[in-house]
Amino acid sequence: MEVSFDVKLSPKDLFRFNMYQTYTTLQGPLSIFFTVLVFAMAVLSFQKGNMGYTALYVCGGFAILFYIPCALWSRAKYVLKTNPILAGTLGFRITEKGIDVSQGSETGTLEWSKVYKMVATKNTLFIYSTRVYAYIVPREQLGDKYDDVRKIAERMLTKNRLRMK
Repeated sequence: MEVSFDVKLSPKDLFRFNMYQTYTTLQGPLSIFFTVLVFAMAVLSFQKGNMGYTALYVCGGFAILFYIPCALWSRAKYVLKTNPILAGTLGFRITEKGIDVSQGSETGTLEWSKVYKMVATKNTLFIYSTRVYAYIVPREQLGDKYDDVRKIAERMLTKNRLRMK
């Protein structure tokens, strides 16, 4: 079995990958914890009647809450403007032997033994080559070929390296 498709990334796709990476590691839960802590401090200072500190805590809580997504969005837009490889179209061919990726005349093969994991979210398929680096495949561009990709991956990867439904 073989599945072929092309992928052209948008800033939204890269943003989704960065958000997934951030909020599934320690940084995401810690930022949420500190946001809740700062808002709790705002409630306590409001109860004590310290309106200056209340405003400061509320502003700090919103800053923590929105900083990471805003920074990741601007970073995604910048990376796609400055990186011709990510801004171009990648061709994928998934077979029993591995995942062939091509762009123009350049090609490379990621053997199944080298695939760290494959994760599918509602909008995106991530094919990790390491814990940090992944190929980003928007599911809307994958279309009806998603089930074929999943079937190949289920045969080639162990269950702990595959998170696709």
